[in-house]
Amino acid sequence: MNIVIIEDEKPAARLLMRELEKLGFTVQQMLYSVGEAIPWFLQNEEPDLIFADIQLTDGLSLEIFEQVVLKHSAIIFVTSFDHYAVKAFKLNSIDYLLKPIDPTALVAAINKYRTQQNRIGQKVQILKTAHDAPAYAKRLMTKVGMHIKMVLLEEVVCFYREDRGVYMATREGKNQLLEESSIEAVLKMVDPTKFFRVNRYQVVAIDHIVQIVQLSTSRLKLVLLNYSDEVIVSRERVSDFKLWLGAN
Repeated sequence: MNIVIIEDEKPAARLLMRELEKLGFTVQQMLYSVGEAIPWFLQNEEPDLIFADIQLTDGLSLEIFEQVVLKHSAIIFVTSFDHYAVKAFKLNSIDYLLKPIDPTALVAAINKYRTQQNRIGQKVQILKTAHDAPAYAKRLMTKVGMHIKMVLLEEVVCFYREDRGVYMATREGKNQLLEESSIEAVLKMVDPTKFFRVNRYQVVAIDHIVQIVQLSTSRLKLVLLNYSDEVIVSRERVSDFKLWLGAN
């Protein structure tokens, strides 16, 4: 973690640096005035954490953050004047320490920073996961004569191959020819948590399985909503099918 201290009292700056070093941190830079800090922040990469005394010899450190836009750095203000607290928090500081700094309060402030960073990290991970997640189709197209019809996937009971075509059966009991010519092409489009290939010819939707029957041959027979054709989970697929059911 890169840490910068802004403090015009050098003994106080060194004391804070030592306290931070006791906690295992290394201070990247110490700055002693507004006039020194502004160009430094403009010319250097943002630190992770800044400890800033508010009252400096040439002005308020708040002026630094009003002139320099920091997108990622967190700020912990340090001061003897608690009447600056409200303005400090408006500048997105994460904590506010009064001098002389209590080591316990310092640890608490750093823990608060870490907690905040963990939450940000979790949000970033959630967004990244959502961004990286495969985009599955929500509807498929079927062709009926000269007309193309859109069917929501939640309506689909199963996909099946027959002759040279791939069809889908809907919960209304209708069977419609898909534009896709193979079961493999269909599987690339649908959410695998919702659809499972039970044999070479059929893919079933978990939401429309009405009944599961154990056959003596170790295979499973499925009864689907408004679908009369026989659906058998092949012996080779039974274990994976049970895992799929359990995961959903």
